[in-house]
Amino acid sequence: MSTPNRPLSPHLQIYRPQMTSILSITHRMSGVALTAGAALIAFWLLAVALGPETYATAVAICTSWLGSLVMIGFAAALFFHLCNGIRHLFWDAGYGYDLDAAQRSGILVLVATAVLTALAIFMAMG
Repeated sequence: MSTPNRPLSPHLQIYRPQMTSILSITHRMSGVALTAGAALIAFWLLAVALGPETYATAVAICTSWLGSLVMIGFAAALFFHLCNGIRHLFWDAGYGYDLDAAQRSGILVLVATAVLTALAIFMAMG
């Protein structure tokens, strides 16, 4: 028996990623980032427990330009994971499966992530 001369799956060079696939991949990546962020929170709590000198060092690290960038990234990952998780809850309930609704909800997740992250930065600065 001969096998047909066709690819078994779409070739990556011709496959066009869709909103749902990109958000699915970034949802997993944000989960990994949140795990790393949990380790940073544990570091901060340990610094609090070890005394004022250690806490001052932790604050200096967290308020440096790199620390601020990591905190913004952590906030963005948190809000993206939250919003995309809510989107998945709607899918679990059977809503939003058609292509237009999936596209709109994906854009809504990205907009909500940006707004919530900007709001968190604004509140942290003031």
